[in-house]
Amino acid sequence: MKTFTLKSMFAASAFALLGAASLPATAQVVKIDGSSTVYPVTEAVAEEFQKANKGLKGTVGVSGTGGGFKKFCRNEIDISDASRPISKSEMEACRATGVEYYELPVAFDALTVVINPKNTWLKQATVAELKKMWEPAAQGKITRWNQVNPAWPDQPMKLFGAGSDSGTFDYFTEAIVGKSKSSRGDFTASEDDNVLVQGVAGDMNALGYFGYAYYAENTNKLKALPIAEKEGKAGVGPSEATVLNGTYTPLSRPIFIYVNAKALAKPEVKKFVEFYMANAAKMAKEVKYVPLPADAYKTPLDHIAKGKKGTVFGGKNEVGITISDLLKREATL
Repeated sequence: MKTFTLKSMFAASAFALLGAASLPATAQVVKIDGSSTVYPVTEAVAEEFQKANKGLKGTVGVSGTGGGFKKFCRNEIDISDASRPISKSEMEACRATGVEYYELPVAFDALTVVINPKNTWLKQATVAELKKMWEPAAQGKITRWNQVNPAWPDQPMKLFGAGSDSGTFDYFTEAIVGKSKSSRGDFTASEDDNVLVQGVAGDMNALGYFGYAYYAENTNKLKALPIAEKEGKAGVGPSEATVLNGTYTPLSRPIFIYVNAKALAKPEVKKFVEFYMANAAKMAKEVKYVPLPADAYKTPLDHIAKGKKGTVFGGKNEVGITISDLLKREATL
């Protein structure tokens, strides 16, 4: 099992920035950047790819989903990791530069709300309570736990969350607040999930959110908070079982890679994408995400073979979407 530390992620990001210049002249490089949530899967695939293919390299950066799409639409990278679908503005940016793409779901993530293990009084939270913590109106006003729920203690509340370039930020605000990017601003934000892990682990009154892989790597430092959709319902914790049976809502979501269509003409990129789809289920499970059904890995390759470019989301994020629904849709640019 690979451990995703601050040091290893920083090294990977720096390596990606150096690009081909840091590699032997004979190496063929697949350039990847984007989501820190998707990073564990893509990095695991890249490592196995390099072992299996001498002279081929995959460099994986961590700029956040939004940062990755900026590079992707400027034609600077071959593949963009994304923890949400491409947005309308990003679609327009790619259109303006002539970048066409394929959208490939690679796993399901249980976006995880975490607290410090020393917090013994918070047993679960409702979506409404999370909204009260995170909505824009809470900024500067909702700063203590008992302001969210009178049964909770009169203690300061310290919040940690994804940065504004993160697809996790977009999805969380859509699912919890009801509108993408709608959030209070007075919290500790970072596109690097390890920063958030350390923040929550170091403060008994902290609460944060990020992809499940980072919680799974730090269960000795963090406690996952069960989430109840409505008042009076029992909270449901994140796990492979609750994602697959549909009970972990609204925070389970598909995660993606986007592949530059022209880049697929390069043998190393084509080979990497085929390797990724062949090994994604195994790698996703290894880093504690939920693998997709087998046909969900075959269908994107069929789309590539038939030239079905674009996204099935139309530039919008969707909460509660299933992979079976996704596979029935036609992609558009």
